[in-house]
Amino acid sequence: MSAAPDPTDPALPSGQQWTLRHGADEVTVVEVGGGLRTWTRDGVDVLAGYPADAMALAGRGQLLVPWPNRVADGRWSWDGVDLKLPLTEPDLHNASHGLVRWASWHLVGQESDQDGANLTVGHRLHPQPGWGWVLDLEVRYALHDDGLTVTTSVTNRSGSAAPYGYGAHPYLSLGDTPLADVVLTVPARRWLEVTPDRLLPVATHPVDGTPYDFRRSRPVGDTALDNAFTDVERDGDGRWSVVVEGVPHGRLTLWGDEHHPWLQVFTGRATSATEGSNGIAVEPMTCPPGALVSGTDLVVLEPGVTHTATWGVRVG
Repeated sequence: MSAAPDPTDPALPSGQQWTLRHGADEVTVVEVGGGLRTWTRDGVDVLAGYPADAMALAGRGQLLVPWPNRVADGRWSWDGVDLKLPLTEPDLHNASHGLVRWASWHLVGQESDQDGANLTVGHRLHPQPGWGWVLDLEVRYALHDDGLTVTTSVTNRSGSAAPYGYGAHPYLSLGDTPLADVVLTVPARRWLEVTPDRLLPVATHPVDGTPYDFRRSRPVGDTALDNAFTDVERDGDGRWSVVVEGVPHGRLTLWGDEHHPWLQVFTGRATSATEGSNGIAVEPMTCPPGALVSGTDLVVLEPGVTHTATWGVRVG
């Protein structure tokens, strides 16, 4: 029997492991991609992560910068210049989920007190094929009594305006609950249709009368989801909330602030014997799939300007 991997070993597939603890919660953030590998409460998964001796699987916990989702054929243009991104989803001939998922991030700082614990990781994104700007990225993970809050700040260090989009890819843990029995709430009035072959955006439609209407809580049943949603209903704080119920912690709520007009729900890895624990991906996004091409809700960062967006998860 082989020994368990040493979480302090920088040669692990996900690099160095940085741990946050507060009360019964423990969160692991990784060097490769700067994302979340695990979050447990009382030893039970809150997020469906992946083992220390594995690469991130199916985007688990990853950060999607400077665009979420897909760019068809990797082709887009900016300021009259045609650009071509590497095809990181070669089977579908797409550029997928940005440029920082496999990059090395560094620890900016970490602190804790009786009210909570937080750590910040950073990365400088340099120009590369299909991308011509320098962005400084910082992501702050904060554990507190009410759950986890994730704040992403991106600053344009280039001499020209930079297009920008952000998404995150956490999976809410289902434990042993069958996907069909999970009760889901998605407070969105419109869903995004995609092509069946390459999962590229077609058009948005009202959710009324469709299998994608989860505005009232109901079991997932046999509905398969890999779709973006928008026109979201928000509370008095400007947040939307996606709720997953019937899971080991009873109820998990993933929320996004006013800088996230889009979200994606993905059930395609909700059950897997080979990809870590079972979960539904709920992905807060600042723009829809294909935004580098369409320009829809794309943020344009002027030189020296910082864009900040926050999302989080509540337990119970």
